[in-house]
Amino acid sequence: MAKQTFTAGQVLTAAQMTTLQANAGWNLETNTQTGTTYTLVVGDVGEYVTLNNASPITLTVPNAVFSAGDTVNVVQLGAGQVTIAAGAGATVNSQGAKLKLAGQYAAATILFTSSSAAIVFGNLSS
Repeated sequence: MAKQTFTAGQVLTAAQMTTLQANAGWNLETNTQTGTTYTLVVGDVGEYVTLNNASPITLTVPNAVFSAGDTVNVVQLGAGQVTIAAGAGATVNSQGAKLKLAGQYAAATILFTSSSAAIVFGNLSS
């Protein structure tokens, strides 16, 4: 969901409050992927992307789709190791250049520092 901007003194409607609750870390949606490739989309912001395949999976982080401060959580459900790759024009960094999830049930978060750069942290391996 896109970030909302509120002004001082604004009265929020019940619908706006419900939306805020749903997106404040409770009831996160899950985007389940079962193929061997997946490219993140703006709808993945603040959600979980689960990757479930017996074969290796490439998760691509595209350029100019996300904004600074956006996050996407990824989880490897299957045996196929997930590799996080930068799309054309994008940069993806992690400590020690580790861009693979550590194995089945490993998870990581992708934090966007700009529309073209992200940092991955979590249960990663080389």
